[in-house]
Amino acid sequence: MSPGEKMRAYLAQPGFVVMPAAWDGLSAKLASTAGFKTAFLSGSCVAASRLGGPDLDLISFGEMLESLVMVRNAAPETMVLADGDHGYGNAMNVQRTVASYGRAGAAAVLIEDKITPRALTAAGKPCLPFEQARMKIRAAVAAAKESGILVMARTDCRPTAGIDEAVARIEMYVQEGADILFLDSPADEAEIRRAVAAAAGRPSFAVLSPGAPREIPTQKRAAELGLKIGTYPTGMLSPAIAGMQAGLAAISAGNAEAPSALAPKVFREVLGYDDYDQRAKPYVLKD
Repeated sequence: MSPGEKMRAYLAQPGFVVMPAAWDGLSAKLASTAGFKTAFLSGSCVAASRLGGPDLDLISFGEMLESLVMVRNAAPETMVLADGDHGYGNAMNVQRTVASYGRAGAAAVLIEDKITPRALTAAGKPCLPFEQARMKIRAAVAAAKESGILVMARTDCRPTAGIDEAVARIEMYVQEGADILFLDSPADEAEIRRAVAAAAGRPSFAVLSPGAPREIPTQKRAAELGLKIGTYPTGMLSPAIAGMQAGLAAISAGNAEAPSALAPKVFREVLGYDDYDQRAKPYVLKD
């Protein structure tokens, strides 16, 4: 089965899918080791790790594709939903993004309707006109046929154009053949229910990390509302930042490590030193 076929079968099973956000080999490996079968290659996490900055459309197609390859190499069994942002250009750029992600082994790809480059402010997400958004998703669905990668269509227009427009876009995305639907920034549970209904039985995705001005249900409540997938972009990243800050503070204070640091033996186990030695044995020259 292709990664897309595996993802489709997985999403057809009962239950709510919790999808950690990964950004590199280590984060993907840790999520896989913890038992998660899927991961979201998050643009915000990649921006944080590569740029040390916010997710404001500065990450490029090449950087995201390279991050996807890292994640796939470290956790080859993980079904990766890769953030394709706005497709990095027009409908033809979208096709290149979707095809390239599919060839690299992503199980699904996100394409959104934001205008890029955005205005020089972190506030608001102006979106493409309705028919231009349609053409991007139409192009994505056509390109996905090569590898079988699933297309997740996202609308960011709720804060700027209202919930009626956002629901209309989800209905249009379904008509165009999108496999997974994503309403960004719902204001309340009623809007989530409207978006789920507009998805017409196809899986609905939500960001469940705290902090942004949106309705953020618990996993249990998300499932009750009809959502199928929940991701947590800050779930690993925020504790990782806190851990690095703690380590730096400990070093500055004259200590070797923070109290939260892993024991050396555990550190080596997590990174797989013993596993490497076992795999290398057949190639060690005899004295």
